[in-house]
Amino acid sequence: MATLSAIRALLGEPRFNWSDPAPWIELEQELGLEFPADFREIVDAYGSIEINGQLYLKHPAGHLLHSLGKMIRQDLELWRDEDMTEFLPNSVGANPGELMPVATATTGEAVFLRVPDDDSSPWRVVIQEFDSPAWTLYEMTFGEWLLAYLQGRDVTLCSRNTAPDGPFYAFLP
Repeated sequence: MATLSAIRALLGEPRFNWSDPAPWIELEQELGLEFPADFREIVDAYGSIEINGQLYLKHPAGHLLHSLGKMIRQDLELWRDEDMTEFLPNSVGANPGELMPVATATTGEAVFLRVPDDDSSPWRVVIQEFDSPAWTLYEMTFGEWLLAYLQGRDVTLCSRNTAPDGPFYAFLP
């Protein structure tokens, strides 16, 4: 995908390069959805990482300490709590229009993918600011949103202050 090439140009060469679809299939069957191809491609390329000391992406491979599946299960439980539902524009889950938590940030934001209403609709990104009831819907794919973040554009998370010398990443321990 062209977006992964642009991300690679800014972030550097990926070193994880996962090719076994089994962890994705298992997680997708458990959740009842199929993640968008660009999200899977990016996470398969880079694995469980911290970007710019701020944004956490996690891979579903079960042997990893920082697993996407574990994070999603915990976050679904958190966001389904009655006290938390008021902070999101939609409920969390795998049904059309619902939000699936996929990433977090050290600055308190939660990154969600909005499940498309139908097969012809695109996935979109929703960012929730944990320290306030504010959320923002971005009319872009995950790859487009991540690229905008890496370019220093303000997409609720902003890398200008955390990566003044350019984007970087490190594997999560």
